[in-house]
This record gives sequence, structure tokens and C-alpha cells, in this order.
Amino acid sequence: MATSPPQNPSSVDPSEATSLAAAALAAPARVWRSLVARLPTLPDSGLLAVVSDLQHCHFAVRRRRRRRRPALPLPLRPAAAHSARIAGDMPKAFVILDDIVQSALSNLHIIQKSLLFWQSKAEGTTSQKVYFMIFERGPRAFVEVTYQTLTKFGRNERPVQYILHSASGMVSTKLAVLTSMQHCLAAFLAEVHSEVDKHREGLTESSDKSLHTLFIVLNTVFSKLEVSLRNAGEENELLTYDGNSYELMFGKLPEVDAESSQWTEALSTDGISLIYQNLQNLDNFISSQLSSHKEPRNMTRYWLPYTCGALGLSVCSLWLLRHSSLMGSSDIDNWIQDAKKSVAGFWDEHVEKPIISIRDELFETFKQRDKGVMEKQEAQLTEDSLRRMLVAFCEQTSGGELPQDLSVQALMEILTKRYEKELIHPLQNLFSGELARAMLIQIQKLKLDLESGLLEMDQILRANAINFAVLAALPAFGLSLLLLVLVRTWALRDHGAEGRGNIARCQRRQLLVDVERRLMEFQHYRDNGMEEEARCKFGLVLYTLDRLYKAVESHAKETGEWLSLREDIFDLAKLDMGMADKLIVVSRLKWMYNCLLPYSSSRLPRL
Repeated sequence: MATSPPQNPSSVDPSEATSLAAAALAAPARVWRSLVARLPTLPDSGLLAVVSDLQHCHFAVRRRRRRRRPALPLPLRPAAAHSARIAGDMPKAFVILDDIVQSALSNLHIIQKSLLFWQSKAEGTTSQKVYFMIFERGPRAFVEVTYQTLTKFGRNERPVQYILHSASGMVSTKLAVLTSMQHCLAAFLAEVHSEVDKHREGLTESSDKSLHTLFIVLNTVFSKLEVSLRNAGEENELLTYDGNSYELMFGKLPEVDAESSQWTEALSTDGISLIYQNLQNLDNFISSQLSSHKEPRNMTRYWLPYTCGALGLSVCSLWLLRHSSLMGSSDIDNWIQDAKKSVAGFWDEHVEKPIISIRDELFETFKQRDKGVMEKQEAQLTEDSLRRMLVAFCEQTSGGELPQDLSVQALMEILTKRYEKELIHPLQNLFSGELARAMLIQIQKLKLDLESGLLEMDQILRANAINFAVLAALPAFGLSLLLLVLVRTWALRDHGAEGRGNIARCQRRQLLVDVERRLMEFQHYRDNGMEEEARCKFGLVLYTLDRLYKAVESHAKETGEWLSLREDIFDLAKLDMGMADKLIVVSRLKWMYNCLLPYSSSRLPRL
């Protein structure tokens, strides 16, 4: 019987190959479904409840981690609100409002940092702009700019002008987007404070009534935020939100009266969930805009030094591996032993021995006092003996009694004259004259001079022994001083405006200057009827006060100024306080509180 020839694998039907590939891809899905089918099932409602609870817990944990420490509070000043804050039993409306305000402040802080970064780039020199465009935007931008530069050179064009034009366009675009976002968020923050101030009585009532008032307030502020975002998007056509309309960003909260039968616990729970959903939508929108317009990360800006460092570390690691015991080499072990010996020798020569020498000189001075006294006594005995010898010689040669108050120097002059006279006939006077006696007296004088010189030299050496030990310890002292400076710099380094150094103090005063300037701008826009701009400036005032509040809190508590300083900051955040009074408060903040004084003035004693 004839058999069919074997089929060539390359001649398989394409449809059959497709079905085989689909079956192979579907195999993991079938395995997963079989595993799920073996698990115990839950009722639908229970499953949905569990999923909902998990989502709510996840969102609550995420919100809790993201929340900054409480700072500038909302304008809720009745006794009920104050007592609730002290007791720690905060109503739901207060907690929700704090979350909203802290979210807006956090986003404003990120936008402000990005604005300052791009403004510094816009005001930079030509070389700084070119360096940023080439080396501080990541490796991809480096390759693109390098390619464009080479292309411009090939066309006899000016690549530097092209890079500067690109930098100017990019920076202006980012500044426009960030400024629009800052305007919208600042107006939103100011609107929250304004509406809370209007409905403060309703927000401090019972739980249901406060939630009902909160829903009304948030409907107002979220609707105005939608309008401002839509207007900003229409003006510069830069703000986009996944192609969706801004009116669909925030859901409308229920405004059913708390005393109505329609008000239920489920309605309040759904309303709170919708609030956080709206807040999450706002955060997603801000994040989507900041993803392409915020300041670059340090990894992006310093990718070239990091790359060179990584390459250098790799080369160093390979070199160390080559000289390690893993490759059969004992070089690293020998180097470690040599380093230990060098450190031990340095410690012995420049630390231990000088310290021991200084200790011995300081503590054994009293032990050597007797020796010094004996040396002085010996020198005094020699001087007395010399004086007696001189007196006897001079009286004998002069033939008369000398005054008792003659000094040794005067007696030596008489001896010298007699000695010169005796030297006229040295051989004759050596045996029958006074020449030999005069020479012996001069030997005694030489002995006295020698003992006095040795005594003075010993005193000089003792006086300079500590200096020699200190000179030997100078290298170790220098290293210790350098280490102390580094530790002090690390301990007192400036953490922005909250630090303890002079730079942090200057930044706190700069925040106070920003508060004063924005208050004046707010009043100017209000006087000219520009309500939208005035609301934005007041929101920036609140943001700056929040930063100032955080920056001075720890320092003011140390000096006991916190209670008074906090009330002054609260006064600046009030809506019903006149501008003249606020400027008086700003002036008081500048010159009355230690943490806000200039660095030189802060050292003066306070009266």
C-alpha cells in the first residue's frame, strides 16, 4: 500500500498554525480559571463589600501617608471647633477640609519649586542654558542635541542660536503651564477659606448638619475650580486632561437637607467617597501636568556625573577584584596590613606620644620642683663662693677694706685690672705674684656662668616641651577639627527655611517679604475690582503663610514665642482684617521675634 510522503514543516497550513498559537496562549488562562474555580466562593454582595472596603482602606492609607503635618488651620474659630481640636475629637467635616487644604498646599509647593527652577533657567547665562539643554536633560536629549548640533554645523548654521531658541521656547511653555496651574490652585485654596468662613456656623454643628454644609461648600469650590481650569485650558491650550472635558472631572455632591427623610448614612458615606474621588481626580490632573512640566529629577540632571561615577566605580571594582584573593593575589591583604601599620604609627607619633608628653609636663612639674630648687641652690653657692674669693683678693691687693655693697661686677673689674697688671711679667708673677690666684678666680666665674646658662636653658626647654608636643599633635588636631566641622555642618545643615543656619534664617525672612508683597498685590487687585486675580493672590498668601508657619514653629517653641507668633500668623490669614492692620502685624513679625530677626541681630541680648 502506498504511503503518503512526510509533510514538510514549512508547508503547514497558516490557519492551523494560528489555531495552535491561540491554543498555546490560552493555556495559562485555562490554568488560572481552574485554580480560581477551586477557591471557596463568596456571595456577590459580600465580595463587592470586601472589594469596596479594601479599596477604601487602600485609599485612606494612601491619603494618610501623603498628608503633611497639620499647619495653618482653617478659619474655624468658635469655641466648639477649638475644643474639638484640643480634645482630638475632630468632626468629619474638619478632617475632610484639612485633607483638601493639605492636598492643595502640597501641590502648590511642588508647583512653586518647579516655577523657581525654570525661572532660574530663564534668567541664566547663555553658557548655562546651553549646558542645561545638552547635559542636564538626560542621555536621550544629549544624543538628540548632539545630532542636531552636528547637522547644523554641516549646513553652516549656528547651532548655539538654535539651542538657545529651543531653550527659550521650552522654558516659556513650562512657565506658562505652571503659572496657570498655580493660579487655579491658589484661587481654589482661597475659595475654600472664603466659603468655610461664610459657613463656619454650619460646619461646627452636629455631624449630619456639618456634612450637609460641607457638601454645599465643596460643590461651590469644585464648580469654580472646573471653570478656572476650563478657562486656563482655553487661554493657552496647554492644559489637557486625557482629552476629556473639565466639567466631567468633579462629581456633584448631594445637597439633601440633613433633617429630611432622604438623608441617610449611605448618602453621607457616598458623598464622602465622592469628595475623595474628586480630590483624587484633581491630584491625577495635577500629576499628569507636572509629569512633563515640573523640574527634572536629580537623576536626570546629573546623569553624566552619575554615569562617570558608575564607570569609575566599575573600573575600581574590577581593579580591586584583580588584586583580591579571589584572583589568587595577596595585594589587598598586604595593603590592608600596611594601612593598619600606617594608622597605628600615625596614632602613636601624632596622638598618643604628644598627649602623654603634655600630660607628663603638666603633672610632673611639681615632682621636678625639688630638682630645680637644688640646681638654683648650687648656683647660689657658687656665686657666694665667687664673691668671697673676689672680696678677699681685692682687699689683699688693694691693702684696705672694701665697702660691703660692692657688686660682683665691680669686684670683677678690680680683678681684671690686677690681672692685666700681673700679665706684664707672667713668668715672674706666676710663682711670686697674684696671677695664678686671679686665674683660679676667673675659673670660678666661668663655672658660675656655665651653671647659670644651663639653668636658663633647662627652664627654656621645660617651657617649650608642651609646644613641641602640640606641634607633633597638629596633624591629628587638624583632622579632628575637620571632622568636627563636617559633623557640625551635617548637624546644623539648612533644611530649607526650617533649618538652623544663616541661610535658613534668610529664607524665613524672605517668606515674610513674600507675604507682605502678596498682601499688597491682593489689596491692589481688590481695589481695582479684579476679583479673580485678588482671589489668586490671597491663595498665594495662604500658601506662603503655611510655609512660614512650618518654618518658625520649632524655633519659636524653643524661645517661648510660639503662642504669640502663631496668633499673628492667624491674623494675617483672616479675611475680615484690614490691610493696614495686617501690615502692622507683618512689621511686628519682622522685628519682634527672634527666629525672624537677621542673623547679626539675633545674637544680641533681648531686653
